[in-house]
Amino acid sequence: MDQIFGDLEALMSHVDSKFTLVNVVTKRAKQLNNGAPPLTESVNPNKPVSTAFNEVAAGKIDYKRTREGIK
Repeated sequence: MDQIFGDLEALMSHVDSKFTLVNVVTKRAKQLNNGAPPLTESVNPNKPVSTAFNEVAAGKIDYKRTREGIK
């Protein structure tokens, strides 16, 4: 198993839930696919999802919750 995916606790220290992690990584991977420059040196142009996980683990991705939930 890839090291970054095996260290879920480290990833979770940068987000508030697994749901948020999936959303942040998905959005960032789409940006990378559309030509956005990577934010870390751990880059594989053929694996934007892995690059996005590396960016989250490195603390390079900020997110802001815009809504607390459906009420």
